[in-house]
Amino acid sequence: MTTTDNSDCKPVSAAADICCIGHITLDKVITPQFEAHMPGGTAYYFAKALQNLENSNFKLVTSLGETELATVDELRSAGINIEVIPSRKSVYFENKYGHDMNDRSQRVLAKADPFTVEKLRNVNAHIFHLGTLLADDFGLDVIKDLSKRGMVAIDVQGYLRKVEGEQVVAVDYKDKLEALPYITVLKANEKEMEVLTGCTDPHVAARLLADWGCKEVILTLGDRGSLIYAGGQFYEIPAIEPEALVDATGCGDTYMAGYFYKRSHGAGYREAGTFASAMCSIKLACKGPFNGTEKDVDAMIEKSITK
Repeated sequence: MTTTDNSDCKPVSAAADICCIGHITLDKVITPQFEAHMPGGTAYYFAKALQNLENSNFKLVTSLGETELATVDELRSAGINIEVIPSRKSVYFENKYGHDMNDRSQRVLAKADPFTVEKLRNVNAHIFHLGTLLADDFGLDVIKDLSKRGMVAIDVQGYLRKVEGEQVVAVDYKDKLEALPYITVLKANEKEMEVLTGCTDPHVAARLLADWGCKEVILTLGDRGSLIYAGGQFYEIPAIEPEALVDATGCGDTYMAGYFYKRSHGAGYREAGTFASAMCSIKLACKGPFNGTEKDVDAMIEKSITK
């Protein structure tokens, strides 16, 4: 269902609870167990995770080349509300893991066109989750514009990735001090946290990000769990041990999908973080995106409590 913007008579989408915006990628994943080509990116892993959770009012806005449009057909056939912005190319990543799933090396073999204010001006949601993959995916003007329409959340990973040739190198987020007051939720992993803040202590880093203007900080710390800082309070979320370590690609995206799903249904920070942690545990044990159900997640949480 759509409404109409009478100023120019172009369709304006009805507001979803959660809208993830990001590129669907073509990923080459290499682990000690397997090597495979598969769709990827925050947009894909986030959407696939929410697909399996009941009662999620979710929209995906993505951009990719014609060669990957079959992935869009797959998502639509699964019932996902998806809007496609054409791009000259799709993002092509190579993700290589060692035996330690916390360590990953990357190469970028192709880049897609960035998202712009004009391309997104008719998208509406209560929560905009920006799945950044590379530093130029979303400009500062996009963040400011979206913040007028809803809560902006970002996975900071892309802002800390600079492509030199085909190699991905770590850089600081150059617009962070100007951008953070417009960002309600920021998610970073342990390495990204250090690049962003210069801090090795997650508690110090979270406070600093809040001082810079971010209202809610989520730091994922691998097998040490995650830390949420909101309203001046810390919430320590333990990791839930997976049945196997198969594929870590998309774990951060899975975490955020579970977190926003529970928050949009009224859960508090600790409950949402615990649910997200359990989703990651299930995802780690299989190749590709999260393929469990809400009942599976609840069972994983219950199992971890009784251990």
